[in-house]
Amino acid sequence: MKKPFITPKRMNQAIHSQIRLTLLELNHATKAEICQRTDISFPTVSKALEQMEQNGEAIIVGIDESSGGRRPVRYALNAEHRLGLGLYLEKEETVYSVINYVGEVIESIKLPSVIQEGPEALTLQLQTVINRYPGIQSAAVGVPGSVKDGKIFFIPEYEKFSQFDLKVFYEDRFGLQLVVENDMNAAVLGYHALSGRADDQTLAYLYLGQNGPGAGILINGDVIRGSTSFSGEVSFVPQYDRSNFLEAIRNSRNGHQKDGLSDELGALAIDAMSRLVAAFVSIINPHAVIFCKEDISEADADKIAINCAKYVPDSHIPELVISDWQQDYLHGLQRLALYRMMTE
Repeated sequence: MKKPFITPKRMNQAIHSQIRLTLLELNHATKAEICQRTDISFPTVSKALEQMEQNGEAIIVGIDESSGGRRPVRYALNAEHRLGLGLYLEKEETVYSVINYVGEVIESIKLPSVIQEGPEALTLQLQTVINRYPGIQSAAVGVPGSVKDGKIFFIPEYEKFSQFDLKVFYEDRFGLQLVVENDMNAAVLGYHALSGRADDQTLAYLYLGQNGPGAGILINGDVIRGSTSFSGEVSFVPQYDRSNFLEAIRNSRNGHQKDGLSDELGALAIDAMSRLVAAFVSIINPHAVIFCKEDISEADADKIAINCAKYVPDSHIPELVISDWQQDYLHGLQRLALYRMMTE
């Protein structure tokens, strides 16, 4: 099979991307440090940095002491070069987070929900944010549904966004570089980045949510989407004769609700979540399962761990973690928007 031909332009783009990501990771670096980290030759790194300095993308932040020759120049990304945007659509609100070229948050904005109204309402809202920050060049949009190649193909209860190619529409409308991601995939990416866990860890992030349960699965640093990008739709997991996980959670609430969720998890909900954790153990054997702090308490997590031992050997039960879903979700989107800027 013939190998694809890589044009000089594409090669140049790949080199610049590696240098950007290295500077982002290290905060600042000399040419020699970049060469060591990327295996790119010194003359190539020098030429790329010269181009990046000329277009305002990289800046000199210092000069190191000499070890016998010229004093090495230290470079960093120019934080003001470009802006990115992370935003997510939820039942109660639409949340925007504007970031600079090194991922620092400039402003977080909460606006009314537009998910019931449809793309037209989102367009007006997004236009307002872009008018306020015209330097935005990339965006990551999170949605409570299944996404493939930027198109939302499964989003229960929000018909106006169903089968909507959000990526193509907004790239054409605003000239943005756009990423569209499922909410739980973004959340597990954000949690992994914030927690500092090793890249080789396997994680499952479960959220009962305002729109029904969902899960994000990360294996060796990669989100698992499945053959049709339907991975993580745990509402459909069969659990009790003719009931699935979603029905088990709904049946467990017994009419006692708080913001759409029960005040405390009942015995049925504990068992349903224990069975789901046991399924994760049997299939992907995760290092940790993460829950949202709005969904369960520490006492609930202890009950789930104990109950899990009914279904799988307790030596294989993973760490059960309670985290801040909104923080993880938004951070995951910010990282996706930033990576899109770095690899354009």
